[in-house]
This record gives sequence, structure tokens and C-alpha cells, in this order.
Amino acid sequence: EVQLVQSGGGSVQAGGSLTLSCEDSEFIMSSYCMGWFRQAPGKEREGVAVIDTDGTITYANNLKGRFTISKNNAKNTLFLKMDSLTPEDTAVYYCAADFSGSCEWCRRNYCWWGQGTQVTVSS
Repeated sequence: EVQLVQSGGGSVQAGGSLTLSCEDSEFIMSSYCMGWFRQAPGKEREGVAVIDTDGTITYANNLKGRFTISKNNAKNTLFLKMDSLTPEDTAVYYCAADFSGSCEWCRRNYCWWGQGTQVTVSS
């Protein structure tokens, strides 16, 4: 199976910053739309941001300006830089690669997923 290995995450105080990483060794990351998603307790998974094969980036409306998605194609690594974190950002964060042939926020779950990383923001 395709594996995406995540690192980073942890606990941070409100207002702080954190950067997550997602490394792939199974495919060429630049050939797929990549995304970050999160799931808080009692809530469904929600999209955070996606970056398409042409570099086009789209953020969830409520996160634009605080979160930054980027990637290093040469290293097959995806990043999510999170700033001005609030307790509402507490969730398990997942990276994903979309093999649907487009960039559809994994709505049909045609995605390979990372293992998830806990991010906890305290007040």
C-alpha cells in the first residue's frame, strides 16, 4: 500500500505556531493533488488546504491567512505551517494524495492517507 509518513504535531499554546510534514516514498508527489485534512473529536473530517499539480493552492475559508500549505517536490515532502493557533484547531491532522485524477478534496475518498498526527492547542 502507498504510505504517507507524517511528522510534527504535538501541543502548543494558543497563539503559537506548528509545522507538520508529510513524506512520500511510493510515488512522485508532484504528479498528484496533495492536501491536508483534520478531524476533531465528534466531528467529521474537514479539508484544510489542497495544492494541485500546477501549484494552485486552495484553503478552507476559515483558515486562509493562518495556515500555509507548501511542498518540496524534490524531497517528496508536503508541509502545513499553522500560525495563530486556537483551541478550535485541536484535531488529528492527516495528509493525503488524491488519485482521482483531479483535485477534489478527497470527497470520493480516492485518496492515499497519512497516519495522522495529533495537534493540541491549549488556551
